[in-house]
This record gives sequence, structure tokens and C-alpha cells, in this order.
Amino acid sequence: MDAPTPVSSAAAAAVKSRLFKQLDQQVATAQSPMASVAPRARRAMQLARHGALSEAREALTVLHQLSFQHPHAEIGAWLHLAEGLMAYYNGFAVQPALERITRAHAIATAHSALGDVQVLADAWLAQLAYVRHELDALIHHARRCLAQARPEVDHGALARLSMALGVAWHFTGDSEVAQRWYQQARRHATAEGDDTTLSALMYNMAAMRVAQLRRDSLNGAVRVQEMLLSVDSVDHYDAAVGAAMMNELTPVLRAQVLTVEGRFEQARQLYEQHLPQAMAQGLERLGSSLLSDMAWCRANSGQQELALLQAREAEIELDPSCDLDDRAITHSRLAQVFRLLGQTDDAQRHEALADEVWGQYAAHQQHWRQALSQAGLSASH
Repeated sequence: MDAPTPVSSAAAAAVKSRLFKQLDQQVATAQSPMASVAPRARRAMQLARHGALSEAREALTVLHQLSFQHPHAEIGAWLHLAEGLMAYYNGFAVQPALERITRAHAIATAHSALGDVQVLADAWLAQLAYVRHELDALIHHARRCLAQARPEVDHGALARLSMALGVAWHFTGDSEVAQRWYQQARRHATAEGDDTTLSALMYNMAAMRVAQLRRDSLNGAVRVQEMLLSVDSVDHYDAAVGAAMMNELTPVLRAQVLTVEGRFEQARQLYEQHLPQAMAQGLERLGSSLLSDMAWCRANSGQQELALLQAREAEIELDPSCDLDDRAITHSRLAQVFRLLGQTDDAQRHEALADEVWGQYAAHQQHWRQALSQAGLSASH
């Protein structure tokens, strides 16, 4: 039996990615159900990454039907990979995504004809390793992907991996090496026609620069005009390509910049409007630092009682296992809030904690720089 025709929906129609249109054409002209498997899976992944989750689920249901009609390792590998991305973009659930993509990689590794799935899975596993801040896993998957990827063919995998390595190097504080990997990511995404990855690249670059801006702001004044333009450009690009994933995330980036700039009322309004949904979309790890930002905005906007309550909430939400820079930012910002509110003892306590964690963070950055360099990942390939 032939496979069902591709889904047609308003959300899918709104996706303007060049790659998505190519995949639509490949599905429509496939000579057999098996020939349509890879483009169908990649199309479903594009839908998920654009935020069209219900349409992505419909597309994956078609693949599940095919797997019953034509049991084959290729379908299983692509399905596990696509379901992994579906899990990740449906609330950024890292563990279910990790399990699915690992399974896809295992199936692909056992079948030599599935090299494209294997390198793409490695690229995504490297991304998830960075999200979990598991340096050894990041290096392992990155080196394996680079060793097996075909530079003029596996553009999707190399774009994803290059972006993950760019962010990793940005985290270490070496923006020069990060930029080389970002340029590599842009080159491969452009060659693939993957506007979704270009959008994600713009967002991640902006997010990393905002994170650096927040760190710098706690040590003195900084210029933010160009940073606001960079954040706004993400929204403009997403609107042009029909992406919806960043609708709640980019306003939170803008709020962070406005906070640094001292435009506290504008920042507070953005936080109140967008932070709850952004937290649900994967920013939980930033929860305490963003709540401390809100407390700082309230304290500077004449809302002293609410500021104190928000600061106490940030203390409660501070996860000892969260990233070191987010812990340090939280302590530094809370020290400012409590000092402004006249809570001297609390301010001094958080200042001491901030100094301790900032020291740990600097050592952590140095460890990552050395490990990535020793693994041969300091230059783009």
C-alpha cells in the first residue's frame, strides 16, 4: 500500500524554509514508500523545530504507519531520530530526546547504509551534551561526527555540530574560536537551505552574547545598543521564515538587555509577559537568575515589597546543580537587590557566595578550553 500523502495545514504552509520546501517536493515525487522515508522524517523534524508540533506529530504518525507496513531498520532509525527531536522541541525534554537519538545512532551504526542518520545523530548528541554540560560526551560525539561526516553532503549534521561547538567555545570565553565555528555553521546551513538552523544560530549567538553582557554588567557599565539590535534581528528573521519556536524566548533576551541598560520598567513588563512561557520552553535552568533580574527591576521601579518577595523566590529557586555562571549571576544580582532594599546581612552573604562561585566559573572555563583544544576542536573543519 502506498503511504498517505503529506499533511497540509496552515502551520505547515507558514513555514517558509527553503529546505522545508525541498523536502515537500522530495516526498511528493518519491517513487516508493521507502524512498520517502528520509525526506518525511526530515520534514517532520523541520516542523518540530519551527514549533509546528501538532503537524510534526501528524507527519510522524505517517512514518509509524509505514514502519508497520514495511518493517525496516531505515524507518526505525529515522523514526527514533525524529521522535528525539520532537521530545526536545516539545518543552526541551533532554532525557527522552537523548534516549531516542542514542537509539537512532545505535541502529544506524549497525547498518552501513545509514551513515547520514549516524552523523546527524552524533551532531544532535553533541548538542545535548552541551545542554547537559557533559564535556566528555560533547568531545566524543563531536570527534565521531567530524570523522565520518562528508563535508559536501552532510550539511545538516555539520551545521548542527558547528553551532554546538561554537556555543561551547563561547562558553569558555574564547569568542574568536567560537566565531570560526559559527561561520562554519552558517556556511553549512546556507548550503542546505536550512533557514531553521540559521534562525537557531542567530538566537544562540545572541543568547551567548547576552549572557556575557550580564556577566560584564556586574563589574561595570557596558554598551548595549548593538546587543538590542542583535536580539531584534532574531525576531525579524523568524518572521521572515515562518518560525515560531523563539516567540517567547527572544523577548526574555531583550528583557535581560534592558535590565542591564537600566530600563527597568520595560524589562519588568517583558519578563511578566513572557517569562512563564519561556520557563516552560526550556529556560528553567535560568530561573533563579531571571527571577533575581525581576527583583532588581522591581526594586528600581518603586516596588520594594514585591522586589523582596521576588528576591526570596529567587533564593528558593536557585538550583545548586545549575550552571555556574547562572548561580554566580543570581548571587551577584541578589546582593544588589538586598543592598538596595537595606537588607545588609543578606547582601553581604550573597556577595561572598558570588565571589566564590565566580572563581569556580573561571576555573571551569579554563578546563573546557584546555579539553576542547587538546581534543583538536579549536579549529573548524
